[in-house]
Amino acid sequence: MPKRKKIAAIITEYRPLSHADVIVTKFMKGFPTDGGLIQPRVDIVSMYVDQFAENDLSRKLAAEHGVEIYPSIVKALTLGSEQLAVDGVLLIAEHGDYAWNEKDQNLYPRKYFMEQICGVFAKSGSAVPVFCDKHLSYNWHDAKWMAGRAAQLGSPFMAGSSLPLTYRNPWLEHELDAPIQEAIAIGYAGLDVYGFHTLETLQCMLERRLGGETGVAAVTCLEGDAVWNTATIGLWSYKLASAACDAIENKPAGSMEEHCPHPALFLIEYRDGTRGAILMLNGYVSDFAYACRVNNEIHSTEFHLLNSPPHPHFSYLSLNIEEMFVTGEPSYPVERTLLTTGVLETALDSRYRGYARLETPHLDIAYRAHNTIPWRPTGSQPVGASLEPLPLSEHDG
Repeated sequence: MPKRKKIAAIITEYRPLSHADVIVTKFMKGFPTDGGLIQPRVDIVSMYVDQFAENDLSRKLAAEHGVEIYPSIVKALTLGSEQLAVDGVLLIAEHGDYAWNEKDQNLYPRKYFMEQICGVFAKSGSAVPVFCDKHLSYNWHDAKWMAGRAAQLGSPFMAGSSLPLTYRNPWLEHELDAPIQEAIAIGYAGLDVYGFHTLETLQCMLERRLGGETGVAAVTCLEGDAVWNTATIGLWSYKLASAACDAIENKPAGSMEEHCPHPALFLIEYRDGTRGAILMLNGYVSDFAYACRVNNEIHSTEFHLLNSPPHPHFSYLSLNIEEMFVTGEPSYPVERTLLTTGVLETALDSRYRGYARLETPHLDIAYRAHNTIPWRPTGSQPVGASLEPLPLSEHDG
């Protein structure tokens, strides 16, 4: 039997329903999927936890699963020795008591954690795969450094949201080189935290368009009445937005405008001329959706989540992360998340600077989507083990 890979989990906070819980807990207890509970092929052997919440889960789970919690990132990666001693790293820097800046960005220490991880790699003369949860950083300089440093050291690197790996209802996946003319994604909640998820929803679809991804030329953020006004002059497609919302089952009767007095919009101008947008509709929806125009036909789908234990969309994200740990090959391109990180920062800059249109020559990120992804849901809605909480409820703490 091949030797099981040893994984270090580097975490900001590990409490019930945190991202550490819905990801790392599955690496210890198993991945609930439509086809049953899949046992992990790798072992969490160490943790570093930056902040211990009152309802901390890390100590209890570590004791149950024989995992040592170390006082530093370096020791978690070296298992207390002088050299790298693990085969993969989960970087989960989401949640915890960290500052917000004037642009409403949560200043999670993802780049600082990655610096520590890469420092161990460099000193040891070897590197292992790393997954960074959600966007790479709140600023472009740090995000670019993270991706570049991983590549320089030879570390397979993945990042991003669970949205690209979740259920789609009805199922919609573009063939590679699909002639997509324009597209929109619908989201809700805060622009930093959930704007990122909505951008990843859009990008995982648009990256499959004809010619592949070429990068973004400019981004504009708008809010309030300006959102509806710019639809009337054709800066974004109200018809596409309506089609995307029609795919969402859980919403009130009536129009977007009736229920969402303060919408937010990101207008994304791609370098190849493709038009993209994300529309945040707080008060109208609490789900994600996507619509596009292909050959003058509109296609739409809801990106369906189960926002209660066992959070099966995180099972499919986690299984793709595990696949990288086992094979050494990323399941999808990190360039997707590098691009969405840059678009999100630019959109929040646009908002802070009075909703200015900002050109983005630095977002000249070209890449091709993978033809297939190893782990995906089997249907448009969760079934089977995907509906059953784990033996230790994720609400327990």
